[in-house]
Amino acid sequence: MSLSTALSIAQSALLATSKQTSVVSRNVADASNPDYARRVAVVTSTAPGARSVEIQRAANDLLFRQNLSALSAWSGQSALYSGMDQLDLSVNGVDNASSPSTAIANLQQALQLYATTPSNQNLGASVIDAAKQVVSSLNDGTKAIQDFRTQTDGQIATAVDDLNSLLGQFQEANKAVIAGTRSGSDVSDALDQRDAILKKIAEYVPVSTFTRGDNDMVITTKDGTTLFETVPRSVTFTPSAGYTAGAPGNTIYIDNVPLSAGAGDNASADGKLAGMLKLRDDVAATMQSQLDEIARGLITAFAETAPSKPNAAGLFTWSGAPAIPAAGTLVNGLAGSISVNAAFDPSTGGSPSLLRDGGANGAAYISNTGGGASYSDLLIAYGNRLDQPMAFDPSAGITVSSGVSDYAASAIGWFEGVRQQASTNADAKEALATRTAEALSNDTGVNVDQEMSLLLDLEHTYQASARMMKTVDDMLDALLSAVG
Repeated sequence: MSLSTALSIAQSALLATSKQTSVVSRNVADASNPDYARRVAVVTSTAPGARSVEIQRAANDLLFRQNLSALSAWSGQSALYSGMDQLDLSVNGVDNASSPSTAIANLQQALQLYATTPSNQNLGASVIDAAKQVVSSLNDGTKAIQDFRTQTDGQIATAVDDLNSLLGQFQEANKAVIAGTRSGSDVSDALDQRDAILKKIAEYVPVSTFTRGDNDMVITTKDGTTLFETVPRSVTFTPSAGYTAGAPGNTIYIDNVPLSAGAGDNASADGKLAGMLKLRDDVAATMQSQLDEIARGLITAFAETAPSKPNAAGLFTWSGAPAIPAAGTLVNGLAGSISVNAAFDPSTGGSPSLLRDGGANGAAYISNTGGGASYSDLLIAYGNRLDQPMAFDPSAGITVSSGVSDYAASAIGWFEGVRQQASTNADAKEALATRTAEALSNDTGVNVDQEMSLLLDLEHTYQASARMMKTVDDMLDALLSAVG
């Protein structure tokens, strides 16, 4: 081997080691970045004594796709569960203190106390106050639910804007990857950026990807709707200015295809957008229907009856009074319009004694025909009616046959059941997202201990190459001295 060849080999080794050291140092510097994939400097021999370094990026497409799917599922379920917590607090209050069920229980107690001393009109006034609390819980609950739906609409609109922005960022990152691939330059950083944006997109909608020539990536939703192909597809949504009970929400469209909210306690379509759609159109809407059915049950339970006369609204009234809502049929918005009949309310000139005696709808409806001050039959009957089974519309999500008081308690049980299931699903999907992220990191991330060990080996290689150059240099100096 000639001295010039030996010197060339040593120089090539030093250059290769320098590049390898740079790659390892970059790995160590970005070890804590979850979106960074480990770089590997692969040395190849291209000619006798000549070396080149190719930088390769660690990747595992299978694990990455699994992580995307897990992220989407977790994001959707998390949005669903956190929204349920907010909804429960707004409608039912802390420990269900402001729920219709609690208010109805207080009304029953006041009614029972009044029945023990029917001559005490102060107790009658207490029943009216308790009835007002029932009305307030239903009216306020309706407002809270519709405000929640409107607020969720705004959050959906913001999320759609964010998604469109991410798709625009993805387009720029994808262009950088394609350009770098075509020019033969290192595209590792561009791939990291593109994958990081893709993970953010997956939080909003479930995605599936495939890669074409020049590393060009196409994104579709899980059901096959194109989300990105060369250019982003449009994601559109028009929020509503406000909601009323029974009013449907607007749809999210991806490339003119409606986005599904999923079914059941799982937001099976996954993604934050699907979770919010399910909150707005399923959970909140069902909760409203149950309030409306409770209101209908109360109007029915306290209706005045008379021989050969139609039942008429009594203590609780509504916009269709004096008629009673049809049995077993949901009336959208009834919980928001129910009120205490002014004829019973002393604050508006009414008399609580009508609750004891009857007759708010005329003499034909008077039950206490003898005018006895201790008459309690009607009060007892009202109390019993609250517990007597009646027909409820099954579309409200509760199919049990019960009295209105039990139905109100079942409404709380229904909500707690779906919220608990959502919590369990959220925990399970969070664990899956965490495990897939850990598996991906273990396979493609940076192990600092391994990188530091490799850095030590490179240091030894550099020292050996430096010694070789020093030896060649000494030999050349000795040769030149001998010639001179």
